[in-house]
Amino acid sequence: MFQGASSLNLDAKGRMTIPARHRDAVLLQCEGRITLTKHPDGCLLLFPRPVWEMRREEIAKWPISARAWQRIFLGNAFDVDFDSAGRILIAPELRTAAGLTRDVMMMGMGSHFEIWDAAKLGESESNAIAAGMPDVLNDFSF
Repeated sequence: MFQGASSLNLDAKGRMTIPARHRDAVLLQCEGRITLTKHPDGCLLLFPRPVWEMRREEIAKWPISARAWQRIFLGNAFDVDFDSAGRILIAPELRTAAGLTRDVMMMGMGSHFEIWDAAKLGESESNAIAAGMPDVLNDFSF
Protein backbone atom coordinates (compact mmCIF):
# COMPACT_ATOMS: atom_id res chain seq x y z
CA MET A 1 0.00 0.00 0.00
CA PHE A 2 1.59 3.24 -1.15
CA GLN A 3 0.69 6.49 0.57
CA GLY A 4 2.11 9.90 1.25
CA ALA A 5 3.45 12.77 -0.81
CA SER A 6 7.04 13.34 -1.89
CA SER A 7 8.38 16.57 -3.34
CA LEU A 8 10.92 15.67 -6.05
CA ASN A 9 12.91 17.20 -8.88
CA LEU A 10 13.37 16.09 -12.45
CA ASP A 11 16.92 16.38 -13.71
CA ALA A 12 17.84 17.84 -17.11
CA LYS A 13 17.41 14.43 -18.77
CA GLY A 14 13.92 13.88 -17.32
CA ARG A 15 14.97 11.45 -14.61
CA MET A 16 13.30 11.32 -11.22
CA THR A 17 14.64 9.62 -8.10
CA ILE A 18 12.06 7.40 -6.42
CA PRO A 19 12.11 8.08 -2.65
CA ALA A 20 13.87 5.30 -0.72
CA ARG A 21 10.78 4.45 1.35
CA HIS A 22 8.88 3.61 -1.86
CA ARG A 23 11.82 2.38 -3.90
CA ASP A 24 12.53 -0.46 -1.49
CA ALA A 25 8.89 -1.60 -1.59
CA VAL A 26 8.76 -1.45 -5.39
CA LEU A 27 12.07 -3.29 -5.70
CA LEU A 28 10.73 -6.02 -3.44
CA GLN A 29 7.33 -6.18 -5.12
CA CYS A 30 8.45 -6.18 -8.76
CA GLU A 31 12.24 -5.93 -8.94
CA GLY A 32 12.01 -2.24 -9.87
CA ARG A 33 9.96 -2.84 -13.00
CA ILE A 34 7.27 -0.20 -13.34
CA THR A 35 4.93 1.25 -15.94
CA LEU A 36 4.08 4.91 -16.47
CA THR A 37 1.04 6.15 -18.34
CA LYS A 38 -0.96 9.31 -18.85
CA HIS A 39 -4.07 10.21 -16.85
CA PRO A 40 -6.72 12.62 -18.17
CA ASP A 41 -6.57 14.67 -14.95
CA GLY A 42 -3.18 15.96 -16.13
CA CYS A 43 -0.87 13.72 -14.13
CA LEU A 44 1.00 10.48 -14.76
CA LEU A 45 0.22 7.14 -13.19
CA LEU A 46 3.11 4.98 -11.98
CA PHE A 47 2.29 1.31 -11.42
CA PRO A 48 4.42 -1.59 -10.23
CA ARG A 49 4.45 -3.79 -13.35
CA PRO A 50 2.38 -6.68 -11.88
CA VAL A 51 -0.36 -4.23 -10.86
CA TRP A 52 -0.24 -2.59 -14.29
CA GLU A 53 -0.49 -5.94 -16.04
CA MET A 54 -3.78 -6.65 -14.23
CA ARG A 55 -5.10 -3.18 -15.06
CA ARG A 56 -3.92 -3.50 -18.66
CA GLU A 57 -5.92 -6.70 -19.09
CA GLU A 58 -9.04 -4.99 -17.69
CA ILE A 59 -8.59 -1.96 -19.96
CA ALA A 60 -8.02 -4.15 -23.04
CA LYS A 61 -11.44 -5.76 -22.46
CA TRP A 62 -13.33 -2.45 -22.54
CA PRO A 63 -15.93 -2.20 -25.31
CA ILE A 64 -15.24 -0.40 -28.57
CA SER A 65 -17.18 2.60 -27.25
CA ALA A 66 -14.29 3.17 -24.81
CA ARG A 67 -11.57 3.02 -27.50
CA ALA A 68 -10.51 6.64 -26.91
CA TRP A 69 -9.96 5.87 -23.20
CA GLN A 70 -7.97 2.76 -24.11
CA ARG A 71 -5.71 4.97 -26.22
CA ILE A 72 -5.20 7.34 -23.30
CA PHE A 73 -4.18 4.60 -20.87
CA LEU A 74 -2.70 1.84 -23.04
CA GLY A 75 -1.41 3.91 -25.94
CA ASN A 76 0.61 6.12 -23.61
CA ALA A 77 2.05 3.38 -21.39
CA PHE A 78 5.83 3.10 -21.07
CA ASP A 79 7.62 0.28 -19.25
CA VAL A 80 10.61 1.59 -17.30
CA ASP A 81 13.18 0.21 -14.88
CA PHE A 82 15.13 1.79 -12.05
CA ASP A 83 18.71 2.68 -12.86
CA SER A 84 21.55 1.94 -10.42
CA ALA A 85 20.87 5.25 -8.62
CA GLY A 86 17.16 4.47 -8.03
CA ARG A 87 15.97 6.84 -10.75
CA ILE A 88 13.47 6.39 -13.54
CA LEU A 89 13.49 8.14 -16.89
CA ILE A 90 10.16 9.75 -17.75
CA ALA A 91 9.70 9.75 -21.52
CA PRO A 92 9.52 13.20 -23.13
CA GLU A 93 6.00 12.47 -24.41
CA LEU A 94 4.78 11.81 -20.88
CA ARG A 95 6.61 14.82 -19.42
CA THR A 96 4.93 17.03 -22.01
CA ALA A 97 1.50 15.45 -21.49
CA ALA A 98 1.63 16.09 -17.73
CA GLY A 99 3.38 19.46 -18.01
CA LEU A 100 6.29 18.21 -15.90
CA THR A 101 9.24 20.56 -15.74
CA ARG A 102 11.40 20.46 -12.62
CA ASP A 103 9.32 20.45 -9.43
CA VAL A 104 7.11 17.37 -9.20
CA MET A 105 5.03 15.66 -6.56
CA MET A 106 4.73 11.91 -6.23
CA MET A 107 1.54 10.88 -4.44
CA GLY A 108 0.97 7.38 -3.06
CA MET A 109 -2.53 6.27 -4.04
CA GLY A 110 -2.71 2.75 -2.61
CA SER A 111 -1.76 0.38 -5.41
CA HIS A 112 0.03 3.00 -7.51
CA PHE A 113 1.37 6.55 -7.57
CA GLU A 114 0.39 9.77 -9.27
CA ILE A 115 3.14 12.07 -10.54
CA TRP A 116 2.14 15.72 -10.82
CA ASP A 117 3.74 18.99 -11.76
CA ALA A 118 3.87 20.60 -8.29
CA ALA A 119 2.12 23.82 -9.33
CA LYS A 120 -0.58 21.94 -11.25
CA LEU A 121 -1.28 19.70 -8.23
CA GLY A 122 -1.63 22.74 -5.98
CA GLU A 123 -4.09 24.29 -8.40
CA SER A 124 -6.05 21.04 -8.71
CA GLU A 125 -6.31 20.67 -4.93
CA SER A 126 -7.39 24.30 -4.52
CA ASN A 127 -10.09 23.83 -7.14
CA ALA A 128 -11.32 20.66 -5.42
CA ILE A 129 -11.53 22.40 -2.05
CA ALA A 130 -13.31 25.41 -3.57
CA ALA A 131 -15.88 23.10 -5.21
CA GLY A 132 -16.69 21.50 -1.86
CA MET A 133 -17.10 17.88 -0.92
CA PRO A 134 -18.97 15.77 -3.47
CA ASP A 135 -22.27 14.30 -2.28
CA VAL A 136 -20.83 10.80 -2.31
CA LEU A 137 -18.70 11.81 0.72
CA ASN A 138 -21.54 13.22 2.82
CA ASP A 139 -21.41 10.26 5.23
CA PHE A 140 -17.63 10.13 5.46
CA SER A 141 -15.91 11.25 8.65
CA PHE A 142 -12.53 10.82 10.32
